[in-house]
Amino acid sequence: MQQQQADVAVIGAGIVGLAMAYHLASKGKKVVLFERNSKAISASIRNFGLVWPVGQTAGKMYDRAMRSRRTWKELAAATGLQCQETGSLHLAYEKDELAVLEEFAQAAPGNGYDCELIPAAQIGKYTQAIKTAGLKGALWSPTEMTVNPRQASAAIAKHLEEKMNVTVRFGTAVNGISLPHIETKDEQWKVDEVYVCSGADFETLYPAQFAAAPLKKCKLQMMRTIPQPGNWQLGPALCAGLTLAHYAAFESCKTLAPLKDRFAAEMPDYVKWGIHLLISQNGAGELTIGDSHEYGPDFEPFDKACINELILKYMHTFLQAPEYTIQEQWHGIYPKLTNGETDLVFSPEKNVTIVNGMGGAGMTLSFGLAEELVK
Repeated sequence: MQQQQADVAVIGAGIVGLAMAYHLASKGKKVVLFERNSKAISASIRNFGLVWPVGQTAGKMYDRAMRSRRTWKELAAATGLQCQETGSLHLAYEKDELAVLEEFAQAAPGNGYDCELIPAAQIGKYTQAIKTAGLKGALWSPTEMTVNPRQASAAIAKHLEEKMNVTVRFGTAVNGISLPHIETKDEQWKVDEVYVCSGADFETLYPAQFAAAPLKKCKLQMMRTIPQPGNWQLGPALCAGLTLAHYAAFESCKTLAPLKDRFAAEMPDYVKWGIHLLISQNGAGELTIGDSHEYGPDFEPFDKACINELILKYMHTFLQAPEYTIQEQWHGIYPKLTNGETDLVFSPEKNVTIVNGMGGAGMTLSFGLAEELVK
């Protein structure tokens, strides 16, 4: 067995592990990054690729998202990965939806958000991709960005290895941690500290500690269209009323409770499956559409056609695009905390730190959290 040495080991090359490796290497640490698969294949590539600060609560979490946004821009400049500063639009087609947006926009300056309420008559300045009949207004936020998640993981890993002196071991499972040593099938590494960033695969290392943690798993379903013809552009990432009931940023709005009551009464299937709707566009012109939220300890591997049908039905209430043909359908699974916290960071033993539980906001929050953890 080969003997190797580094300052820090990071286990898991999803977006959380990549973020930890990036900030550790930026501090001059010699880092080794392990990923049991031949490439990142889990939740970090099965998402919208959206960096979504406007969905985060004011203060600490919004600031963390904005720091992540800054790092994404740095990485895009260094690697050439797709990173479009599209901004976002929350669309309101009902009075109770508009009431939430009005309340949020009024409080936004004092809460640190960079957004404004747009009258329905002015929506054409921002996008040509929505149905204007019945539109009552929209919330415009310039802070949201779209990256290509399938490109990003590979591009960042390559940058870490080639430009930041990180040793990357894809296709290499960590079989055991007994500091100062880490063992894989072929190597033994001597390290000073370890960060375990295993995402939904949290039963393998430190299973007892994870079993005691307030974690559950979430399954989401998503779809992608074929490329839009004629270089048609979505413009800002789009969402509508259901999204107001999903993101924590809107929980402070007193007008949200009656809106949730209406959703429960009029759209019970959407509430049952945790459906809200985001639409983004990648550099190839494809639209990414989703998603749903099922919670549990594990899931059937089969996607539910009824969920995708509900998603598409709601999409057609506001999206106006030239091409709706679906070329891909998939699901992802990520860990989510049950105690209302935004992340799970703890030490199961000296010099080992577990970083997990960002609840589907990894693209938005990981780089900011990693920056906080790396002193």
